[in-house]
Amino acid sequence: MFFGKNKKENINENFIKIAALLIHAAKIDENFSIIEEKIIKRTLIDIGAKEDSISTILESAKKIEENSNQILEFTKEFKNMNEENKIKILETLWRIIYSNNEADIYETNLMRRLEGLLYIDKRIMGDIKEKIKNEYSK
Repeated sequence: MFFGKNKKENINENFIKIAALLIHAAKIDENFSIIEEKIIKRTLIDIGAKEDSISTILESAKKIEENSNQILEFTKEFKNMNEENKIKILETLWRIIYSNNEADIYETNLMRRLEGLLYIDKRIMGDIKEKIKNEYSK
């Protein structure tokens, strides 16, 4: 589990905030697809969420994302993650963006903002972007 020794409620809250960030990325092009939701579910399980709580996490995350006007509250949990899971989340963000085989201006702008907010090295972000872009171009 990447959040350490938190209580169960705090862990679910952490997953909800990570899911809200991923949902925000999926909705930024105004087309939140089933494929994007599957990508989000798979990632949440990969980083330690229990499969039987995914629906509840996503439902709560959608509500939080709808009622939020900034992404800062979603990025706090990301900063507390270990490097391996940070990379998984960044890869997921790019998978969401390229799931329709293109990145629009709003999606790329979001990733630039996240790069700064999360203190991600430009080269690392670029490498992840190219890796995922190549996955989708095959």
